[in-house]
Amino acid sequence: MTDILAPCCFLAPRYYPTEGPEQMAVDPATLEEIGPVGAPSDAQLDHILDRVNAAQKTWSKMDCKTRAGLLHGIADEMERADMRDIAVTMTREIGKPYPESIGEIANIPPVFRYFAELARDDAGKIAGTMQPGSFQFQTYAPYGVSVHIVPYNFPLILGCWTIAASLAAGNGVVLKAAPAGSLCTLAFMKFFDGLPADLIACVAGGPDIGKKLITSKKTHAIAFTGSAEVGRQVAIEAAGRMKPFVIEGGGNDPMIVTKNANIAVAAAGAVTGAYLQSGQVCTSSERIYVDDAVYDEFVDAFVARTRQLRVGNGLGVAEIGPLVSEAARDKVLNWIDRARAKGATIALGGSIPADQPKGWFLEPTVVTEVTPDMGLLNEEIFGPVVSIVRTGSFEDAINMANESEFGLGACIFTNDLAEAHEAIDRLEAGMVWVNNPLVDNDALPFGGVKSSGMGRALGRAGLDAFRQPKMVILDPVAKEADWWYPYPDDWFLDTGGRKHV
Repeated sequence: MTDILAPCCFLAPRYYPTEGPEQMAVDPATLEEIGPVGAPSDAQLDHILDRVNAAQKTWSKMDCKTRAGLLHGIADEMERADMRDIAVTMTREIGKPYPESIGEIANIPPVFRYFAELARDDAGKIAGTMQPGSFQFQTYAPYGVSVHIVPYNFPLILGCWTIAASLAAGNGVVLKAAPAGSLCTLAFMKFFDGLPADLIACVAGGPDIGKKLITSKKTHAIAFTGSAEVGRQVAIEAAGRMKPFVIEGGGNDPMIVTKNANIAVAAAGAVTGAYLQSGQVCTSSERIYVDDAVYDEFVDAFVARTRQLRVGNGLGVAEIGPLVSEAARDKVLNWIDRARAKGATIALGGSIPADQPKGWFLEPTVVTEVTPDMGLLNEEIFGPVVSIVRTGSFEDAINMANESEFGLGACIFTNDLAEAHEAIDRLEAGMVWVNNPLVDNDALPFGGVKSSGMGRALGRAGLDAFRQPKMVILDPVAKEADWWYPYPDDWFLDTGGRKHV
């Protein structure tokens, strides 16, 4: 358990008692109370924003070498620390298996190192001059204070993807922790102690706190990860105030398995892609399109592999932990029941595990004979449920994969290079994985198209999301130009269209 015992917020380098409403964090595996979480009052939130804005003014003037050194210092502290207590708290708050909690934390330090060096290397560009003797170039300026609203499934790393970029660009930061995930997030904030005082803050709370941060005149850029529905509202609120934003709005990711795939490997990859963190991953493979020639073989291999998964408390030996809440599980069960009622076949699972009557557990579920009217192929299910669809051809698979309002990620298993390249070109998604699902790279953009969002985290695009380009024309010596007012008389036309003589 963390040493964050009382409801608090963080304003570097200190924790402060919160003045707003409280709620109790509950372990979704045991239903035991973990500890209270408090939100800031309106006055407290306003005070925090004032202090972050003041600190940002100094931070933005700091030279890039010093700023990069401080970001590397954050990574140093994280790598030296024993993160097991924070990982245990994460597992207790949201249910994800402990190896995935500690793995999430372990992948955070390289993000700060990447953006520290990218911002130090890329500060603009020199343009070919349009006028002799004039120095003409582009530089960048930070926006001011950025807001980062994160979901429960990855409460730390998703925030750090954009926080690292924003800090590297010269902004101050306010992180709104996920309601389920606030305790581990607040405990993690101690690793930002090395930053200048007041430069970064973290608050807990619900949608009302998020809306106040988005609409405040004291914030200037928004990063949001969550559902498409809420993402659209965030975009409307931000755009109405002319604030730039990065929105990742979830997905209903397809996977294609062609007749040229290694079926055993594809089944193994698909099981991980579908059930990682009980399917509560925005890039989960929720619909799998399999060529008729290998369909039966794939389904048999997939079901056999899924049977090996263990359901239980994430602090024990289990690949499948509980869903985050009773409401989340009920929502997934309703989708399964609807599909069953409309004639789908539940090839495996579909129920609450008999040996896990307490907690919000659900069996890993395989559904076949799925049709579009069942909802499973159209909605983000966000649970341990995968639909497997028989296809007549590679062309059919591509078309079916694209029949979605979402476009976050897509995956294909094939050993045919031509198929791989065609899928890369034609799949309507912001990210495509070939024979290697769910991998990300700090140096490559993460995000989606269509209802899955706008903008990108990570990569150069992730840095540019938190800085605005500025054109500069610099003449070292002031001299009068020949086009300045007043114009010579012979530049004008008379009423007949002729130049004056």
